Amino acid sequence: MDGEDWAAVAAALNDRMARRRIGQQDLARASGVSVSTLRELQHGAGRRVQNKTLTAIARALEWPDDHLIHVLVSGAPAEDDEANEPTGREILAVLARLEERITEVMTRLAAVEQAIIRSGSRTPS
Repeated sequence: MDGEDWAAVAAALNDRMARRRIGQQDLARASGVSVSTLRELQHGAGRRVQNKTLTAIARALEWPDDHLIHVLVSGAPAEDDEANEPTGREILAVLARLEERITEVMTRLAAVEQAIIRSGSRTPS
């Protein structure tokens, strides 16, 4: 079809595979698409590829289902989700805050348990 940019699909696919460090065999297995079809797409020759094939590959690469279709018709990748993913430092900061909150909850829980134990020992049998 006119206006389809298979080179943009190839660029997006190759970039994502490199970033994810996933090879053709692994992507083929994850997506259910043959290695030969993946190879064609990676070289910009996907004229016989159906939308469901692009959807399966996108899903296997953890993109929205329509990501590669969008790239195909627009000629440019949609906003790069990976660029918006939190960095390791950001993830560690969130984990540290969660750890602090868990410690607070545990301290409060221990205080409640102690109060229950104390009140239980005062109750006549």
